[in-house]
Amino acid sequence: MRFENKVVIVTGAGSGIGRATARAFAAEGAKLVAADLSETVHATIEGLDGALAVQMDAGAEADVAQLVDTACARFGGLDVFHANAGISGGAAGIFDSTVELWTEVLRVNLIGPALAIKHAAPRIVERGGGAILCTASVAGLRSGAGGPAYSASKAGVINLVQSAAQQLSTSNVRVNAICPGLIETGMTQRAFDYARERGKEDKLGQLNPLRRAGLPEEIARVALFLASDEASYVNGQAWVVDGGLSSSHPVTRQEFGKPAF
Repeated sequence: MRFENKVVIVTGAGSGIGRATARAFAAEGAKLVAADLSETVHATIEGLDGALAVQMDAGAEADVAQLVDTACARFGGLDVFHANAGISGGAAGIFDSTVELWTEVLRVNLIGPALAIKHAAPRIVERGGGAILCTASVAGLRSGAGGPAYSASKAGVINLVQSAAQQLSTSNVRVNAICPGLIETGMTQRAFDYARERGKEDKLGQLNPLRRAGLPEEIARVALFLASDEASYVNGQAWVVDGGLSSSHPVTRQEFGKPAF
């Protein structure tokens, strides 16, 4: 029960990694606030006594501020914020992407975590310290694992947690990122369904040394460690959970004027 009497917010909790992480926090005693833009967030807290579901936009400052205020009003404070909400933006290349697509991807994927840090950190300081965790991606480490807008946004998240860790010096608030590889979530569901329809599910994750895709629960276990006191000396880091993909990060050859993915 690593999070007994701890108040935890998880965004993007309506499915995938967010849902798995939210339920894992609750299983270890957390007073949970699960948040998502989708109404599926209500299903996430089914069977979890005392948990609260909130529909909100993780990239809108008013919504993030209200989410933090709601958690503190309901449970008396805040100890952990997992800024997990994100969107893929599709596979459009640099020359095919619109400014509107870039703006929306950065708003949700990068500004969202920045807003989480801005509004959550002061309330966590009031509790004597705690942790903020942001979901980045192996796509933020180098090219080849996502579209340009998505990859750039996740690279920004990695730098964001480094900057935030420095700005929160002496506060006892740790800030870290987690970088998942290929995981079956709502964001990647089309790829998984496509492979299964053609009997090629065994090809998913074939580029990493474990030769398989990951599960949301495998990311959740790492997230809980980073948010717990067991990781009390881990700060400003990007933890990669990708089956070894980024040990070489192989990519297909790309050519100018042809689709990247």
